[in-house]
Amino acid sequence: MAIENQGNVSGFLIQGLSDTPRFHLPLFVLFLGIYLIILLGNLIIFLVISCNPHLHTPMYIFLLNLSLIDISFPSTVLPNLLHILLTQQNNISFLGCMTQMYLFMALGCSEYFLLTAMAYDRYVAICDPLHYIARMSRKHCAGLITAAFTVGFVDPVGLVILISKLSYCASRLINHFFCDISPLLKLSCSKILSVELFIYIGGTLFTFNAFLLTLTSYIFIISAILKIQSSEGRQKAFSTCASHLACVITLYGTVICLYMRPTTSYSLKRDMFFSLLYIVLVPVLNPLIYTLKNREFQICLNKVRQRLYIKRFW
Repeated sequence: MAIENQGNVSGFLIQGLSDTPRFHLPLFVLFLGIYLIILLGNLIIFLVISCNPHLHTPMYIFLLNLSLIDISFPSTVLPNLLHILLTQQNNISFLGCMTQMYLFMALGCSEYFLLTAMAYDRYVAICDPLHYIARMSRKHCAGLITAAFTVGFVDPVGLVILISKLSYCASRLINHFFCDISPLLKLSCSKILSVELFIYIGGTLFTFNAFLLTLTSYIFIISAILKIQSSEGRQKAFSTCASHLACVITLYGTVICLYMRPTTSYSLKRDMFFSLLYIVLVPVLNPLIYTLKNREFQICLNKVRQRLYIKRFW
């Protein structure tokens, strides 16, 4: 990855969420609380699934990896944001900025493809249950997870290299609360047409296709559910699908609003709002949607609590 730019910028200043000092402490407390909720909720998922062999099935293995992403993804932005709100030290090195942007995009892309793999898992379970064990064996499950992370971490490399080679000869102030693509392109005095073209091509090849595969899986799933005779069975299946689809729509809706548009239409307030939804909402919702309302998971969670309770008094 290129770490030297063509201009004279050695680092940047991050605008943050507010210029008003009296708002910094309340915002710090708010986002610290949100961050701790994200860490705690997803850490519980990770530990419960790891400690219970009964949950070592494809669906829960996918959830375990999703919880890892939902811990790592906000951690690329929120700790630095909390540091800025608490200390008002908003400088970041050029290399640090490029690294933050790369990890942010890599983990985000990995989540898209992992959600696609999860949709495929549900498709096989509902539409082809007789071949589920063969089609979703440990080997195939590991292959899907490896592919999701590999494509996710490889996909942003070209874009980050292009952005790192731009000249930044104007202001050093990034009008955002982290190093994101649009505010960095606004600072550049280079021609950014090739970068925007790369974003649209990459978005079409990877993000849109991942969304299309997820949507196709759920079209077949819903079609199969409608054929179920039992109303209770249909309701349970629709509930699971609606939860997953809600997360998919939230994730893809925000990313399309953020990146799939010309840089000239950049709006600081709008982009901050969608970025906060993108970074915070899905990692908070995933534990509630996928596991904490799942009866099988709750049984295993209670077992873990009982073990900890017994060990505490022995």
